[in-house]
Amino acid sequence: MKMGETGKQQQGFELAGGFAPQAPSKCFDDDGRLKRTGTVWTASAHIITAVIGSGVLSLAWATAQLGWIAGPTVLFLFSFVTYYTSCLLAACYRSGDPVTGKRNYTYMEAVQNNLGGFQVKLCGLIQYFNLVGVAIGYTIAASISMVAIKRADCFHEKGHHNPCGVSGTPYMILFGVLEIVFSQIPDFDQISWLSMVAAVMSFTYSTIGLALGVFKVVENKKIKGSLTGISIGTVSQTQKIWRSFQALGDIAFAYSYSLILIEIQDTIKSPPAEHKTMKKATFISVVTTTVFYMFCGCFGYAAFGDMAPGNLLTGFGFYNPFWLLDIANAAIVIHLVGAYQVYCQPLFAFVENTVAKYFPESKFINNSIEIPIPIGGYKPYKLNLFRLVWRSLFVCMTTVVAMLMPFFNDVVGILGAFGFWPLTVYFPVEMYIVQKKIPKWSTRWVSLQILSVACLIISICAAAGSFAGVFIDLKVYKPFQTMT
Repeated sequence: MKMGETGKQQQGFELAGGFAPQAPSKCFDDDGRLKRTGTVWTASAHIITAVIGSGVLSLAWATAQLGWIAGPTVLFLFSFVTYYTSCLLAACYRSGDPVTGKRNYTYMEAVQNNLGGFQVKLCGLIQYFNLVGVAIGYTIAASISMVAIKRADCFHEKGHHNPCGVSGTPYMILFGVLEIVFSQIPDFDQISWLSMVAAVMSFTYSTIGLALGVFKVVENKKIKGSLTGISIGTVSQTQKIWRSFQALGDIAFAYSYSLILIEIQDTIKSPPAEHKTMKKATFISVVTTTVFYMFCGCFGYAAFGDMAPGNLLTGFGFYNPFWLLDIANAAIVIHLVGAYQVYCQPLFAFVENTVAKYFPESKFINNSIEIPIPIGGYKPYKLNLFRLVWRSLFVCMTTVVAMLMPFFNDVVGILGAFGFWPLTVYFPVEMYIVQKKIPKWSTRWVSLQILSVACLIISICAAAGSFAGVFIDLKVYKPFQTMT
């Protein structure tokens, strides 16, 4: 269906970098876009969907590598750094005045308007590489949970000593098919309902994991683990170092959502000012997730000690009640269906806006076909052919890569290490310094730089440990193998 002249003019404003500026009204915001409707609760749902993801399942293993002192301490420090730097980043949503300044619709746009130059390209490369990586990681995690459901039922029927080998490949394909369908949701504004469902699911499986950990501790009648973590002898001294570093990456990944913070903030209505609402949503989300993380990580470690599985609900530290494990793993799959979209929507929007900018006359790219929805009184669905083709190809690509490298802990660690420092710390700190005109070598400037350098060192260590884990896994790995 062809656009009318008004639609073409409106598109021209979009491609020029925004909508036509105008005074706020009942229907439109100050940038000419339709009134945003997001609240502190929808923003919190988006954040919780993004944060309480598959990363929570590796926290018992991460705590086991670090021990009772370093494990909870590192979890708390990461939560504090994430909250603090997220508040810095939220203040950069508008350039200049935090209430009336020009909006930055994406993370890259915020970097462009505050830092500019080569840093924009670097930010884009890191952000979108990380988004692709998260899509791959979530495909792996979802398939592992689906395999775990099949294996739990098999163990229940045939006993724990039966190997119950199951291939994860068909389940990755099934997850990919689901994502092809959901990826046709046009943009971030229209996935709030999916985030709400996913957030409920994340609480569901986190609570089940926590409850099983508590019951296991009660059953053992003791708290396992040590002050320094997994003991030398269970692993070699070299493995202890690499695994401790990898644990840092796993914890960093568990808190990663800064790469989509600006995009979430762009859904929030005002007044009050968007950065105030976003700070509240960040506080609610980080406190909530930290409480869950502490409980899941610590009770998982207390239950299994040095033998804490890499994935709490699929590593079969627990076998019974099998139906409860099935519910937990089903909740993980449903959550990851939504979380995949929360992370990928910014990437989808970037590619589609960029292509539309370079090919403004292309009907294939810019035109939509209206498909009537005969039930519920809904408006017709606007099918864009370019969106259909490119998003489907993207999902297929991430699914194939996931099939070739299904290493849950190592992939999680690499993603956490690669994205944590630049996206969660460096860019927010540097943009905030520019935005607030903080003098160089002032006390606040030096403090922010010390924070940034410390997080850089942690990220380098985490990356080294995670790559070492991948190297070790590749020595014995065969593609498309059966999971046992």
